[in-house]
Amino acid sequence: MAGEDRNSPASRAGRRRDGAGPAGGTGCVPAPAARQRGQLPALIRNTTDVTSNAPANPRKTFGLSTAISYPNGAPHIGHAYEVIAADAIARFHRLDGYDVLFSTGTDEHGLKIQQAATRAGTTPRAYVDGTAARFQAMADRMDCAYDRFIRTTEPGHYAAAQEIWRRMEANGDIYRDKYAGWYSVRDEAYYDEAETRLLEDGSRRSLATDTPVEWMEEENFLFRLSAYQDRLLKLYEDQPGFIGPETRKNEVASFVRSGLKDLSVSRTNFDWGVPVPDHPNHVMYVWVDALTNYLTVTGFPDAENPKTRFWPMDLHIIGKDIVRFHAVYWPAFLMSAGLPLPRRVFGHGFLLSKGEKMSKSLGNVLDPFELADTYGVDPVRYFVLREVPFGGDGSYSHEAIIGRINADLANDLGNLAQRSLSMVAKNCDGAVPDPGSLDDADRALLAQADALPARARALMGELALHTVLAEIWAVVAEANRYFAAQEPWRLRKSDPARMNAVLYTTLESLRVFGILTQPFVPGAAEKLLDLLAVPADRRQLADVGEGGRLVPGTALPAPAPIFPRFERPEAPAA
Repeated sequence: MAGEDRNSPASRAGRRRDGAGPAGGTGCVPAPAARQRGQLPALIRNTTDVTSNAPANPRKTFGLSTAISYPNGAPHIGHAYEVIAADAIARFHRLDGYDVLFSTGTDEHGLKIQQAATRAGTTPRAYVDGTAARFQAMADRMDCAYDRFIRTTEPGHYAAAQEIWRRMEANGDIYRDKYAGWYSVRDEAYYDEAETRLLEDGSRRSLATDTPVEWMEEENFLFRLSAYQDRLLKLYEDQPGFIGPETRKNEVASFVRSGLKDLSVSRTNFDWGVPVPDHPNHVMYVWVDALTNYLTVTGFPDAENPKTRFWPMDLHIIGKDIVRFHAVYWPAFLMSAGLPLPRRVFGHGFLLSKGEKMSKSLGNVLDPFELADTYGVDPVRYFVLREVPFGGDGSYSHEAIIGRINADLANDLGNLAQRSLSMVAKNCDGAVPDPGSLDDADRALLAQADALPARARALMGELALHTVLAEIWAVVAEANRYFAAQEPWRLRKSDPARMNAVLYTTLESLRVFGILTQPFVPGAAEKLLDLLAVPADRRQLADVGEGGRLVPGTALPAPAPIFPRFERPEAPAA
Protein backbone atom coordinates (compact mmCIF):
# COMPACT_ATOMS: atom_id res chain seq x y z
CA MET A 1 0.00 0.00 0.00
CA ALA A 2 3.01 2.29 0.28
CA GLY A 3 2.76 5.44 -1.75
CA GLU A 4 -0.70 4.53 -3.00
CA ASP A 5 -2.04 6.90 -5.64
CA ARG A 6 -5.82 7.10 -5.38
CA ASN A 7 -6.28 9.49 -8.26
CA SER A 8 -7.23 6.78 -10.76
CA PRO A 9 -10.90 6.44 -11.78
CA ALA A 10 -11.22 3.10 -10.03
CA SER A 11 -9.95 4.53 -6.77
CA ARG A 12 -12.25 7.53 -6.65
CA ALA A 13 -15.26 5.62 -5.36
CA GLY A 14 -14.82 7.36 -2.03
CA ARG A 15 -15.36 10.68 -3.75
CA ARG A 16 -18.28 10.12 -6.05
CA ARG A 17 -20.14 6.86 -5.90
CA ASP A 18 -22.56 5.41 -8.41
CA GLY A 19 -25.88 4.01 -7.35
CA ALA A 20 -28.69 6.45 -8.08
CA GLY A 21 -32.17 4.98 -8.21
CA PRO A 22 -33.98 4.27 -11.46
CA ALA A 23 -35.75 6.95 -13.43
CA GLY A 24 -39.31 6.78 -14.70
CA GLY A 25 -42.57 5.80 -13.03
CA THR A 26 -45.60 7.82 -12.05
CA GLY A 27 -46.27 10.26 -9.24
CA CYS A 28 -49.43 11.20 -7.37
CA VAL A 29 -50.36 13.41 -10.31
CA PRO A 30 -48.78 11.93 -13.46
CA ALA A 31 -46.22 14.19 -15.11
CA PRO A 32 -46.70 15.02 -18.79
CA ALA A 33 -45.22 12.23 -20.89
CA ALA A 34 -43.13 14.63 -22.96
CA ARG A 35 -41.32 16.05 -19.94
CA GLN A 36 -37.66 15.00 -19.92
CA ARG A 37 -34.95 15.49 -17.33
CA GLY A 38 -34.10 19.16 -17.12
CA GLN A 39 -37.42 20.23 -18.69
CA LEU A 40 -39.17 21.37 -15.52
CA PRO A 41 -42.35 23.37 -15.17
CA ALA A 42 -41.77 27.11 -15.22
CA LEU A 43 -43.13 27.34 -11.71
CA ILE A 44 -40.20 25.25 -10.41
CA ARG A 45 -37.56 27.23 -12.27
CA ASN A 46 -36.19 30.59 -11.28
CA THR A 47 -37.25 30.40 -7.64
CA THR A 48 -33.98 32.11 -6.79
CA ASP A 49 -30.82 33.34 -8.48
CA VAL A 50 -28.52 30.32 -8.46
CA THR A 51 -25.74 31.66 -10.66
CA SER A 52 -23.48 31.69 -7.59
CA ASN A 53 -23.67 27.90 -7.47
CA ALA A 54 -21.56 27.54 -10.61
CA PRO A 55 -18.04 26.26 -9.86
CA ALA A 56 -15.60 28.96 -8.84
CA ASN A 57 -12.71 28.72 -11.32
CA PRO A 58 -13.68 25.47 -13.11
CA ARG A 59 -10.89 22.85 -12.98
CA LYS A 60 -8.59 25.11 -11.09
CA THR A 61 -6.19 23.01 -9.02
CA PHE A 62 -6.32 22.77 -5.25
CA GLY A 63 -3.59 20.99 -3.33
CA LEU A 64 -3.73 20.30 0.38
CA SER A 65 -2.02 18.06 2.88
CA THR A 66 -2.15 16.94 6.45
CA ALA A 67 0.98 16.74 8.50
CA ILE A 68 2.40 13.26 8.13
CA SER A 69 1.98 11.20 11.29
CA TYR A 70 4.89 9.80 13.26
CA PRO A 71 4.10 6.07 13.49
CA ASN A 72 5.93 5.20 16.71
CA GLY A 73 2.66 4.13 18.31
CA ALA A 74 -0.98 3.49 17.54
CA PRO A 75 -3.10 6.19 15.86
CA HIS A 76 -5.47 8.09 18.17
CA ILE A 77 -8.49 10.29 17.58
CA GLY A 78 -6.27 13.37 17.22
CA HIS A 79 -4.70 11.85 14.12
CA ALA A 80 -8.17 10.98 12.82
CA TYR A 81 -9.48 14.50 13.46
CA GLU A 82 -6.80 16.08 11.28
CA VAL A 83 -7.27 13.74 8.32
CA ILE A 84 -11.10 13.98 8.58
CA ALA A 85 -10.95 17.78 8.49
CA ALA A 86 -8.58 17.79 5.53
CA ASP A 87 -10.76 15.24 3.77
CA ALA A 88 -13.84 17.43 4.21
CA ILE A 89 -11.98 20.37 2.67
CA ALA A 90 -10.73 18.23 -0.22
CA ARG A 91 -14.18 16.78 -0.89
CA PHE A 92 -15.75 20.23 -0.83
CA HIS A 93 -13.33 21.50 -3.45
CA ARG A 94 -13.97 18.48 -5.66
CA LEU A 95 -17.67 19.19 -5.24
CA ASP A 96 -16.97 22.74 -6.41
CA GLY A 97 -15.29 21.61 -9.62
CA TYR A 98 -11.64 21.76 -8.56
CA ASP A 99 -8.91 19.35 -9.62
CA VAL A 100 -7.71 18.25 -6.17
CA LEU A 101 -4.62 16.61 -4.75
CA PHE A 102 -5.06 15.60 -1.09
CA SER A 103 -2.09 13.95 0.59
CA THR A 104 -1.53 12.38 3.97
CA GLY A 105 0.95 9.80 5.17
CA THR A 106 3.62 8.83 7.66
CA ASP A 107 6.97 10.30 8.75
CA GLU A 108 9.05 7.16 9.24
CA HIS A 109 12.61 8.17 10.12
CA GLY A 110 14.36 9.38 13.22
CA LEU A 111 15.77 8.27 16.54
CA LYS A 112 12.34 7.60 18.08
CA ILE A 113 11.53 5.07 15.38
CA GLN A 114 14.93 3.42 15.70
CA GLN A 115 14.50 3.14 19.47
CA ALA A 116 10.93 1.83 19.19
CA ALA A 117 12.05 -0.81 16.70
CA THR A 118 14.85 -1.90 19.04
CA ARG A 119 12.38 -2.25 21.92
CA ALA A 120 10.11 -4.30 19.65
CA GLY A 121 13.00 -6.56 18.67
CA THR A 122 12.77 -5.78 14.98
CA THR A 123 14.32 -3.56 12.31
CA PRO A 124 13.19 0.03 11.75
CA ARG A 125 11.91 -0.87 8.28
CA ALA A 126 9.85 -3.80 9.49
CA TYR A 127 8.56 -1.70 12.37
CA VAL A 128 7.32 1.18 10.18
CA ASP A 129 5.84 -1.20 7.62
CA GLY A 130 3.51 -2.40 10.35
CA THR A 131 2.70 0.90 12.03
CA ALA A 132 2.30 2.89 8.80
CA ALA A 133 -0.26 0.35 7.61
CA ARG A 134 -2.27 1.04 10.76
CA PHE A 135 -2.31 4.78 10.06
CA GLN A 136 -3.40 4.21 6.49
CA ALA A 137 -6.11 1.83 7.71
CA MET A 138 -7.32 4.56 10.06
CA ALA A 139 -7.68 7.05 7.20
CA ASP A 140 -9.55 4.43 5.18
CA ARG A 141 -11.80 3.53 8.13
CA MET A 142 -12.75 7.19 8.49
CA ASP A 143 -13.77 7.25 4.81
CA CYS A 144 -11.05 9.73 3.90
CA ALA A 145 -10.62 9.99 0.12
CA TYR A 146 -6.94 10.94 0.01
CA ASP A 147 -5.23 10.93 -3.37
CA ARG A 148 -1.79 10.04 -2.07
CA PHE A 149 -0.60 8.25 1.06
CA ILE A 150 3.07 9.22 1.25
CA ARG A 151 5.64 7.26 3.22
CA THR A 152 9.01 8.93 3.75
CA THR A 153 10.76 5.58 3.29
CA GLU A 154 9.84 5.56 -0.41
CA PRO A 155 12.78 5.82 -2.86
CA GLY A 156 11.08 8.73 -4.61
CA HIS A 157 11.00 10.66 -1.37
CA TYR A 158 14.72 10.04 -0.78
CA ALA A 159 15.37 11.61 -4.19
CA ALA A 160 13.22 14.65 -3.36
CA ALA A 161 14.82 15.22 0.05
CA GLN A 162 18.33 14.92 -1.34
CA GLU A 163 17.52 17.32 -4.18
CA ILE A 164 16.23 20.06 -1.88
CA TRP A 165 19.35 19.55 0.27
CA ARG A 166 21.59 20.03 -2.78
CA ARG A 167 19.77 23.21 -3.73
CA MET A 168 20.07 24.68 -0.23
CA GLU A 169 23.73 23.71 -0.14
CA ALA A 170 24.34 25.25 -3.58
CA ASN A 171 22.80 28.47 -2.28
CA GLY A 172 25.42 28.61 0.48
CA ASP A 173 22.95 27.96 3.29
CA ILE A 174 24.32 24.65 4.59
CA TYR A 175 27.65 24.40 6.41
CA ARG A 176 29.35 22.00 8.84
CA ASP A 177 30.01 22.92 12.46
CA LYS A 178 29.78 21.63 16.00
CA TYR A 179 26.31 21.96 17.49
CA ALA A 180 25.22 21.68 21.10
CA GLY A 181 21.91 22.09 22.86
CA TRP A 182 19.11 20.53 24.87
CA TYR A 183 17.68 17.82 22.64
CA SER A 184 14.21 16.26 22.82
CA VAL A 185 14.05 12.82 21.27
CA ARG A 186 10.25 12.93 21.10
CA ASP A 187 10.17 16.33 19.39
CA GLU A 188 13.27 15.65 17.27
CA ALA A 189 14.28 19.21 18.15
CA TYR A 190 16.96 21.19 19.98
CA TYR A 191 15.96 23.79 22.57
CA ASP A 192 17.83 26.70 24.11
CA GLU A 193 18.22 26.53 27.87
CA ALA A 194 15.67 29.35 28.20
CA GLU A 195 13.16 27.09 26.44
CA THR A 196 13.52 24.41 29.11
CA ARG A 197 12.77 24.11 32.82
CA LEU A 198 14.93 22.51 35.49
CA LEU A 199 13.29 19.86 37.67
CA GLU A 200 14.17 19.05 41.28
CA ASP A 201 15.92 15.85 40.23
CA GLY A 202 18.26 17.84 37.96
CA SER A 203 16.64 16.81 34.69
CA ARG A 204 15.14 19.24 32.22
CA ARG A 205 11.97 19.34 30.15
CA SER A 206 10.88 21.44 27.20
CA LEU A 207 8.61 24.34 28.14
CA ALA A 208 6.73 24.04 24.85
CA THR A 209 5.96 20.32 24.89
CA ASP A 210 6.87 19.13 28.42
CA THR A 211 9.09 16.40 26.96
CA PRO A 212 12.41 15.33 28.52
CA VAL A 213 15.52 16.92 27.03
CA GLU A 214 19.16 15.95 27.34
CA TRP A 215 22.34 17.84 26.55
CA MET A 216 23.77 16.76 23.22
CA GLU A 217 26.87 17.82 21.30
CA GLU A 218 27.76 16.63 17.82
CA GLU A 219 29.38 17.83 14.63
CA ASN A 220 26.74 18.12 11.97
CA PHE A 221 25.45 20.31 9.19
CA LEU A 222 23.62 23.54 9.97
CA PHE A 223 21.18 25.59 7.93
CA ARG A 224 21.58 29.40 7.93
CA LEU A 225 18.11 30.03 9.35
CA SER A 226 19.34 33.32 10.83
CA ALA A 227 19.76 34.68 7.29
CA TYR A 228 16.00 34.37 6.68
CA GLN A 229 14.62 36.29 9.65
CA ASP A 230 13.81 39.47 7.75
CA ARG A 231 12.44 37.61 4.72
CA LEU A 232 10.14 35.57 6.94
CA LEU A 233 8.82 38.63 8.74
CA LYS A 234 8.20 40.29 5.37
CA LEU A 235 6.35 37.16 4.24
CA TYR A 236 4.02 37.34 7.25
CA GLU A 237 3.45 41.05 6.64
CA ASP A 238 2.89 40.82 2.88
CA GLN A 239 0.75 37.68 3.07
CA PRO A 240 -1.29 37.99 6.28
CA GLY A 241 -3.22 34.83 5.42
CA PHE A 242 -0.08 32.68 5.18
CA ILE A 243 -0.47 31.48 8.78
CA GLY A 244 -3.81 30.77 10.36
CA PRO A 245 -5.58 31.22 12.62
CA GLU A 246 -4.56 34.70 13.77
CA THR A 247 -3.31 33.52 17.16
CA ARG A 248 -0.83 31.15 15.52
CA LYS A 249 0.44 33.91 13.22
CA ASN A 250 1.09 36.18 16.19
CA GLU A 251 2.96 33.42 18.04
CA VAL A 252 5.17 32.65 15.03
CA ALA A 253 5.92 36.29 14.25
CA SER A 254 6.90 36.87 17.88
CA PHE A 255 9.22 33.86 17.80
CA VAL A 256 10.94 35.05 14.61
CA ARG A 257 11.28 38.63 15.87
CA SER A 258 13.03 37.34 19.00
CA GLY A 259 15.91 36.22 16.77
CA LEU A 260 16.59 33.09 14.76
CA LYS A 261 19.60 30.86 15.24
CA ASP A 262 21.04 28.55 12.64
CA LEU A 263 19.40 25.14 12.64
CA SER A 264 21.05 21.74 12.96
CA VAL A 265 19.92 19.75 9.91
CA SER A 266 21.84 16.47 10.14
CA ARG A 267 22.51 13.78 12.72
CA THR A 268 25.30 11.27 13.27
CA ASN A 269 24.02 9.59 16.45
CA PHE A 270 21.66 7.31 14.50
CA ASP A 271 21.46 6.05 10.93
CA TRP A 272 17.73 5.57 10.29
CA GLY A 273 17.11 8.46 7.94
CA VAL A 274 17.73 9.92 4.50
CA PRO A 275 21.51 9.99 3.87
CA VAL A 276 23.02 13.42 3.34
CA PRO A 277 24.35 13.68 -0.23
CA ASP A 278 28.09 12.89 -0.36
CA HIS A 279 28.20 12.38 3.44
CA PRO A 280 26.79 8.91 4.15
CA ASN A 281 27.71 9.06 7.85
CA HIS A 282 25.14 11.85 8.25
CA VAL A 283 21.37 11.48 7.97
CA MET A 284 19.03 14.40 7.50
CA TYR A 285 17.38 16.05 10.45
CA VAL A 286 13.92 14.54 10.43
CA TRP A 287 12.15 17.83 9.76
CA VAL A 288 14.08 18.48 6.54
CA ASP A 289 13.14 14.98 5.51
CA ALA A 290 9.51 15.13 6.69
CA LEU A 291 8.62 18.57 5.35
CA THR A 292 9.88 17.63 1.91
CA ASN A 293 7.05 15.09 1.62
CA TYR A 294 4.80 17.93 0.41
CA LEU A 295 7.09 18.31 -2.60
CA THR A 296 7.42 14.56 -3.12
CA VAL A 297 3.67 14.10 -3.63
CA THR A 298 3.73 16.75 -6.37
CA GLY A 299 6.39 14.89 -8.35
CA PHE A 300 9.45 16.90 -7.28
CA PRO A 301 12.14 16.95 -8.60
CA ASP A 302 10.74 15.58 -11.88
CA ALA A 303 9.58 18.69 -13.75
CA GLU A 304 7.71 16.50 -16.25
CA ASN A 305 5.53 14.85 -13.62
CA PRO A 306 1.89 15.93 -14.16
CA LYS A 307 1.45 16.34 -10.39
CA THR A 308 3.75 19.37 -10.46
CA ARG A 309 0.64 21.40 -11.28
CA PHE A 310 -0.27 21.15 -7.59
CA TRP A 311 2.81 23.02 -6.36
CA PRO A 312 2.72 25.34 -4.59
CA MET A 313 0.14 23.67 -2.41
CA ASP A 314 -2.80 25.76 -1.35
CA LEU A 315 -3.03 24.50 2.21
CA HIS A 316 -1.08 22.60 4.84
CA ILE A 317 -3.38 21.38 7.65
CA ILE A 318 -1.29 20.74 10.78
CA GLY A 319 -1.58 20.61 14.56
CA LYS A 320 -0.95 23.82 16.46
CA ASP A 321 2.07 22.22 18.16
CA ILE A 322 4.08 22.02 14.91
CA VAL A 323 3.28 25.42 13.41
CA ARG A 324 6.85 26.63 13.98
CA PHE A 325 8.30 23.90 11.77
CA HIS A 326 5.83 24.62 8.96
CA ALA A 327 5.72 28.42 9.14
CA VAL A 328 9.39 29.14 9.91
CA TYR A 329 11.67 26.27 8.87
CA TRP A 330 9.70 25.12 5.82
CA PRO A 331 9.39 28.49 4.05
CA ALA A 332 13.05 29.21 4.83
CA PHE A 333 14.09 25.89 3.24
CA LEU A 334 11.99 26.65 0.18
CA MET A 335 13.33 30.19 -0.14
CA SER A 336 16.86 28.80 0.01
CA ALA A 337 16.06 26.16 -2.63
CA GLY A 338 14.45 28.75 -4.91
CA LEU A 339 11.02 27.11 -4.77
CA PRO A 340 7.58 28.71 -4.42
CA LEU A 341 6.00 28.74 -0.96
CA PRO A 342 2.72 27.08 0.01
CA ARG A 343 -0.14 29.54 0.11
CA ARG A 344 -1.40 28.80 3.61
CA VAL A 345 -0.41 26.97 6.78
CA PHE A 346 -3.25 26.38 9.23
CA GLY A 347 -2.70 25.09 12.76
CA HIS A 348 -5.81 23.43 14.14
CA GLY A 349 -6.47 22.89 17.83
CA PHE A 350 -6.69 19.71 19.87
CA LEU A 351 -9.58 17.38 20.54
CA LEU A 352 -9.80 17.08 24.32
CA SER A 353 -11.42 14.38 26.44
CA LYS A 354 -13.94 16.04 28.74
CA GLY A 355 -11.80 19.16 28.71
CA GLU A 356 -8.47 17.41 29.33
CA LYS A 357 -5.69 16.81 26.83
CA MET A 358 -5.56 13.14 25.88
CA SER A 359 -2.52 11.26 27.12
CA LYS A 360 -1.56 7.67 27.81
CA SER A 361 -0.72 8.55 31.42
CA LEU A 362 -4.26 9.79 32.04
CA GLY A 363 -5.72 6.76 30.31
CA ASN A 364 -8.08 8.86 28.19
CA VAL A 365 -6.66 8.30 24.70
CA LEU A 366 -9.43 7.33 22.29
CA ASP A 367 -9.01 4.69 19.60
CA PRO A 368 -10.57 5.94 16.34
CA PHE A 369 -11.35 2.39 15.23
CA GLU A 370 -13.35 1.77 18.41
CA LEU A 371 -15.19 5.08 18.00
CA ALA A 372 -16.15 4.16 14.44
CA ASP A 373 -17.32 0.73 15.57
CA THR A 374 -19.37 2.21 18.41
CA TYR A 375 -21.01 5.21 16.75
CA GLY A 376 -20.46 4.75 13.02
CA VAL A 377 -18.04 6.58 10.74
CA ASP A 378 -20.36 9.38 9.60
CA PRO A 379 -21.49 10.26 13.14
CA VAL A 380 -17.85 10.45 14.28
CA ARG A 381 -16.97 12.66 11.31
CA TYR A 382 -19.97 14.89 11.90
CA PHE A 383 -19.24 15.23 15.61
CA VAL A 384 -15.59 16.27 15.32
CA LEU A 385 -16.31 18.68 12.46
CA ARG A 386 -19.40 20.24 14.06
CA GLU A 387 -18.37 20.25 17.72
CA VAL A 388 -14.81 21.56 17.37
CA PRO A 389 -14.33 25.14 16.10
CA PHE A 390 -11.64 24.57 13.49
CA GLY A 391 -8.52 26.32 14.74
CA GLY A 392 -9.51 26.04 18.40
CA ASP A 393 -9.72 23.21 20.89
CA GLY A 394 -12.84 21.11 21.33
CA SER A 395 -13.95 18.44 23.74
CA TYR A 396 -15.20 14.89 23.24
CA SER A 397 -17.52 13.04 25.57
CA HIS A 398 -19.79 10.03 25.10
CA GLU A 399 -22.78 12.17 26.07
CA ALA A 400 -21.90 14.94 23.61
CA ILE A 401 -21.57 12.67 20.59
CA ILE A 402 -24.82 10.86 21.41
CA GLY A 403 -26.51 14.25 21.67
CA ARG A 404 -25.29 15.24 18.21
CA ILE A 405 -26.24 11.88 16.70
CA ASN A 406 -29.76 11.83 18.05
CA ALA A 407 -30.61 15.53 17.76
CA ASP A 408 -28.90 16.63 14.55
CA LEU A 409 -28.57 13.46 12.52
CA ALA A 410 -31.40 11.14 13.57
CA ASN A 411 -34.09 13.66 14.53
CA ASP A 412 -33.47 16.64 12.27
CA LEU A 413 -32.18 15.22 8.99
CA GLY A 414 -32.88 11.50 9.24
CA ASN A 415 -36.44 11.84 10.48
CA LEU A 416 -37.33 14.46 7.86
CA ALA A 417 -36.07 12.18 5.09
CA GLN A 418 -37.81 9.11 6.49
CA ARG A 419 -41.19 10.82 6.95
CA SER A 420 -41.28 12.57 3.60
CA LEU A 421 -39.98 9.63 1.56
CA SER A 422 -42.38 7.26 3.31
CA MET A 423 -45.29 9.54 2.42
CA VAL A 424 -44.17 9.58 -1.21
CA ALA A 425 -43.88 5.78 -1.23
CA LYS A 426 -47.39 5.36 0.19
CA ASN A 427 -49.23 8.18 -1.56
CA CYS A 428 -47.37 8.89 -4.79
CA ASP A 429 -46.69 5.44 -6.22
CA GLY A 430 -43.10 5.71 -5.02
CA ALA A 431 -42.16 8.46 -7.49
CA VAL A 432 -41.24 12.14 -7.28
CA PRO A 433 -44.58 14.00 -7.18
CA ASP A 434 -45.54 16.72 -9.63
CA PRO A 435 -45.65 19.94 -7.58
CA GLY A 436 -48.15 21.85 -9.66
CA SER A 437 -48.21 25.41 -8.31
CA LEU A 438 -45.72 26.42 -5.61
CA ASP A 439 -46.75 28.98 -3.00
CA ASP A 440 -44.67 31.52 -1.09
CA ALA A 441 -43.73 29.07 1.67
CA ASP A 442 -42.43 26.56 -0.89
CA ARG A 443 -40.40 29.15 -2.74
CA ALA A 444 -38.99 30.57 0.51
CA LEU A 445 -37.63 27.18 1.60
CA LEU A 446 -36.17 26.44 -1.84
CA ALA A 447 -34.52 29.86 -1.88
CA GLN A 448 -32.84 29.18 1.47
CA ALA A 449 -31.62 25.79 0.29
CA ASP A 450 -30.39 27.14 -3.03
CA ALA A 451 -28.38 29.84 -1.24
CA LEU A 452 -26.36 27.30 0.74
CA PRO A 453 -23.56 26.62 -1.81
CA ALA A 454 -22.48 30.27 -1.99
CA ARG A 455 -22.59 30.59 1.79
CA ALA A 456 -20.71 27.32 2.28
CA ARG A 457 -18.07 28.34 -0.27
CA ALA A 458 -17.39 31.58 1.59
CA LEU A 459 -17.14 29.83 4.96
CA MET A 460 -14.93 27.06 3.62
CA GLY A 461 -12.61 29.76 2.33
CA GLU A 462 -12.25 30.79 5.98
CA LEU A 463 -11.86 27.12 7.02
CA ALA A 464 -14.91 27.55 9.26
CA LEU A 465 -15.98 23.94 8.88
CA HIS A 466 -18.14 23.93 12.00
CA THR A 467 -19.98 27.02 10.80
CA VAL A 468 -20.69 25.46 7.40
CA LEU A 469 -22.43 22.59 9.17
CA ALA A 470 -24.29 25.00 11.44
CA GLU A 471 -25.57 26.90 8.40
CA ILE A 472 -26.70 23.71 6.65
CA TRP A 473 -28.50 22.49 9.75
CA ALA A 474 -30.19 25.86 10.18
CA VAL A 475 -31.90 25.24 6.84
CA VAL A 476 -32.57 21.61 7.84
CA ALA A 477 -34.40 23.01 10.87
CA GLU A 478 -36.32 25.39 8.61
CA ALA A 479 -37.33 22.45 6.40
CA ASN A 480 -38.62 20.60 9.46
CA ARG A 481 -40.66 23.63 10.51
CA TYR A 482 -42.03 23.91 6.98
CA PHE A 483 -43.00 20.23 6.88
CA ALA A 484 -44.70 20.42 10.27
CA ALA A 485 -46.56 23.62 9.40
CA GLN A 486 -47.79 22.34 6.03
CA GLU A 487 -49.05 19.03 7.49
CA PRO A 488 -48.97 17.05 4.23
CA TRP A 489 -50.51 14.03 6.00
CA ARG A 490 -53.69 16.08 6.45
CA LEU A 491 -53.63 17.25 2.84
CA ARG A 492 -53.66 13.71 1.47
CA LYS A 493 -57.46 13.65 1.34
CA SER A 494 -58.40 17.33 1.47
CA ASP A 495 -55.96 18.73 -1.12
CA PRO A 496 -53.74 16.09 -2.80
CA ALA A 497 -52.35 18.62 -5.28
CA ARG A 498 -51.11 20.75 -2.38
CA MET A 499 -49.68 17.63 -0.73
CA ASN A 500 -47.70 17.02 -3.92
CA ALA A 501 -46.21 20.51 -3.78
CA VAL A 502 -45.23 20.14 -0.12
CA LEU A 503 -43.65 16.72 -0.65
CA TYR A 504 -41.82 17.88 -3.77
CA THR A 505 -40.46 20.95 -1.97
CA THR A 506 -39.33 18.81 0.97
CA LEU A 507 -37.62 16.28 -1.29
CA GLU A 508 -35.91 19.04 -3.23
CA SER A 509 -34.57 20.56 -0.01
CA LEU A 510 -33.33 17.09 0.99
CA ARG A 511 -31.53 16.84 -2.35
CA VAL A 512 -29.65 20.03 -1.53
CA PHE A 513 -28.81 18.77 1.96
CA GLY A 514 -27.53 15.54 0.43
CA ILE A 515 -25.25 17.42 -1.96
CA LEU A 516 -23.95 19.84 0.67
CA THR A 517 -23.25 17.19 3.30
CA GLN A 518 -21.16 14.96 1.03
CA PRO A 519 -17.85 16.40 2.27
CA PHE A 520 -18.79 15.84 5.91
CA VAL A 521 -20.86 12.62 6.09
CA PRO A 522 -20.13 11.04 2.71
CA GLY A 523 -21.70 7.65 3.35
CA ALA A 524 -25.00 9.01 4.61
CA ALA A 525 -25.11 11.74 1.96
CA GLU A 526 -24.64 9.13 -0.75
CA LYS A 527 -27.48 7.07 0.72
CA LEU A 528 -29.79 10.08 0.86
CA LEU A 529 -29.05 11.04 -2.75
CA ASP A 530 -29.59 7.44 -3.82
CA LEU A 531 -32.99 7.43 -2.08
CA LEU A 532 -33.84 10.55 -4.08
CA ALA A 533 -32.63 8.88 -7.32
CA VAL A 534 -30.15 11.70 -7.97
CA PRO A 535 -27.78 10.57 -10.77
CA ALA A 536 -24.13 10.20 -9.78
CA ASP A 537 -23.13 12.93 -12.24
CA ARG A 538 -25.62 15.45 -10.80
CA ARG A 539 -24.24 15.74 -7.28
CA GLN A 540 -21.99 18.81 -7.56
CA LEU A 541 -22.51 22.26 -6.05
CA ALA A 542 -23.37 23.50 -9.53
CA ASP A 543 -26.35 21.12 -9.55
CA VAL A 544 -28.02 22.91 -6.64
CA GLY A 545 -30.89 25.06 -7.83
CA GLU A 546 -32.70 25.24 -11.14
CA GLY A 547 -30.37 23.09 -13.20
CA GLY A 548 -30.59 20.01 -11.03
CA ARG A 549 -34.16 19.97 -9.73
CA LEU A 550 -35.82 16.61 -9.10
CA VAL A 551 -37.88 15.54 -12.10
CA PRO A 552 -41.54 14.67 -11.39
CA GLY A 553 -42.31 11.06 -12.18
CA THR A 554 -38.84 9.74 -11.36
CA ALA A 555 -39.20 6.40 -9.57
CA LEU A 556 -37.66 6.25 -6.11
CA PRO A 557 -36.29 3.22 -4.28
CA ALA A 558 -37.99 1.99 -1.13
CA PRO A 559 -37.39 4.34 1.82
CA ALA A 560 -34.67 3.32 4.28
CA PRO A 561 -33.30 4.92 7.46
CA ILE A 562 -30.28 7.17 7.02
CA PHE A 563 -29.37 7.94 10.63
CA PRO A 564 -30.87 5.60 13.24
CA ARG A 565 -31.00 6.86 16.81
CA PHE A 566 -28.15 5.79 19.06
CA GLU A 567 -29.59 3.64 21.82
CA ARG A 568 -26.62 1.77 23.25
CA PRO A 569 -25.56 3.47 26.50
CA GLU A 570 -21.96 2.35 26.97
CA ALA A 571 -19.00 4.43 25.83
CA PRO A 572 -15.91 2.93 24.16
CA ALA A 573 -13.07 2.34 26.58
CA ALA A 574 -10.24 4.87 26.53
